[in-house]
Amino acid sequence: MGKRLITQRRGRGTTTYKAPSHRYKGTIKYRPLDDIEKEGVIYGTVKDIIDCPGHSAPLVLVKYEKESILVSAPLGLKVNDVIAAGATAPVQKGNTLPLQNIPDGTLVYNIELRPGDGGKLVRTSGSFAKVFGKAGEKIVIILPSKKQKKMDGRCRATVGVIAGGGAKEKPILKAGKKMHAMRARNKLYPKTSGVAMNAVDHPFGSGRGRHAGKPKTAPRWAPAGRNVGLIKAKRTGKKK
Repeated sequence: MGKRLITQRRGRGTTTYKAPSHRYKGTIKYRPLDDIEKEGVIYGTVKDIIDCPGHSAPLVLVKYEKESILVSAPLGLKVNDVIAAGATAPVQKGNTLPLQNIPDGTLVYNIELRPGDGGKLVRTSGSFAKVFGKAGEKIVIILPSKKQKKMDGRCRATVGVIAGGGAKEKPILKAGKKMHAMRARNKLYPKTSGVAMNAVDHPFGSGRGRHAGKPKTAPRWAPAGRNVGLIKAKRTGKKK
């Protein structure tokens, strides 16, 4: 009898694959979009810089008059700095403005998909997007993937570059270091390739050499134990 595949074990919902969210410091989000931000500006003070295992970039605790929020730390921000949020906020590092009020060529991050959703795009360490220009009533931004995306001009974004860039450029020299990094987020480590397994342990197992021995595109109605490889591939066959 073979062992369960990784896809099957994940489906059980055990703690092995659950994110340890009880260790996370909080959720990144903007303050609620109200009339103050729509028409004016509100100022907050950076109270602390936090290292959260659930985020690749450091977080900053920003204290406003009536609430405190956690946001990704821009490069160069320090404790006791004052940042602003709102339509009339100055275009400076760490300030949050609607895209329609940010000049072309400005680097931004933590961009909202819809006005008031708290920020969804460009949130990893060292990443940034660029405001490219206007296309009618939409604002065109260039994402880190170099793709262009048209956004609602009322969507908010933070000016600057997220701190923590270059962390992935440092090599991990020991397996123990990698293990602790993966354990912080309950990621499976080490991973074994399916073609390296025995035939009873994986559909791609056994055979001479490391080859799947069958098409990597899974059948349309494959059960969980066979649903491996190229799941719902966009295209198959050789390119012509």
